[in-house]
Amino acid sequence: MLDRQIADRIRVLVILSRPAVAVLFALYVALGLAQAGHAEDRLLLAGCLIPVMAFLLCSVCVNDLSDRAIDQVNLPGDRNRPLVTAAAGSRELVVTAVVSATVALGSAFVLGPRPGLLMLAALAVSAGYSLRPIRLADRGAVAALALPACYVALPYLLALTAARSAVHPRDLLMLLGLYIGFVGRILLKDFRDVRGDALFGKRTFLVRHGRRTTCLFSACAWTIGSFVILAATPRRTPALVCSYLLCLVLALVILRVLAGEVRHRREEALITGAAAIGRGMLILQLAHLATDQAGWGALARSTVMGALLALTLAQAIGMLRHGPTTGLTVASLQEETTASRGARRRPGISGREVVHVEGDRPEEVADGRQSRVLEDRRGHRGAVRGRQ
Repeated sequence: MLDRQIADRIRVLVILSRPAVAVLFALYVALGLAQAGHAEDRLLLAGCLIPVMAFLLCSVCVNDLSDRAIDQVNLPGDRNRPLVTAAAGSRELVVTAVVSATVALGSAFVLGPRPGLLMLAALAVSAGYSLRPIRLADRGAVAALALPACYVALPYLLALTAARSAVHPRDLLMLLGLYIGFVGRILLKDFRDVRGDALFGKRTFLVRHGRRTTCLFSACAWTIGSFVILAATPRRTPALVCSYLLCLVLALVILRVLAGEVRHRREEALITGAAAIGRGMLILQLAHLATDQAGWGALARSTVMGALLALTLAQAIGMLRHGPTTGLTVASLQEETTASRGARRRPGISGREVVHVEGDRPEEVADGRQSRVLEDRRGHRGAVRGRQ
């Protein structure tokens, strides 16, 4: 019995760490070390990953606690939301957040004063993103600009300053490219959450400006970020440039299709395909820096780039065809979870719904019969008007 409880707690921690996001954090840490000339320093890599992953765990716990009501609408029964499925309670997440913040801050200061101060600033931004009265998550474009400061700037700069004290202009140019590119990608996550965001008055960029403007902004940011990264890359090779441009073109095609797509499952497949391309571009950049510092020959480096490009395209095509492999639980599990918590299903948030976002046509977001028009009222929860 005790072993089962321990296993359940470990599983909850793994879920809260958001493995896909943890991979992104690890990539930015590795890029920061590679940019500092320490691509092969595994001990320093491990030392930087400890505070960064603890920070991620703290941020996820705080965000899940603050967005619990919204997640119950957007992600009912989603196994990646322990609060929604009752796999963990609020008290457990509070304790986890406090312990994780302590570990993140302490281990960052072990690396040096600069990494420690960066971590302190990142924890403050993360808290302001999720918690009131600041609550940057409800502020549309501001949220899209603030979140990358934690997702990109923290792991990259923490690793960079842990490896060497000086920060060069080229380092900041690389950070700018990574930041702009991530802004373009992070906007796409709002498509999954548009129904609950509109219902609870969360004025994300998508809710305020509509899908076409969101996809256009994402495409511009993705393009600018890619070219800035290439400009900041030392000793660029034709293999890197061609691979980057091919990935960029495919990402822009996906965004073009997404701008006119209203089917929920197809929408998910397009977004996960774009995410696979974004990760692949980061891996290509990391491989270029690492092989350059290791002194590999041109043929070997081109071979590695070609193999990584092929893997990226294969993963992206698989996502576009089949969509994400993990998602919502089956209905029976959702009903069991709801019954165990004694919760009543909120009327008007199930079934087929049509959500109006500003500057766009109605968007179909779920399955069923009813339709709803969600009107955003400044300072109040959006009102739901049903029609049979």
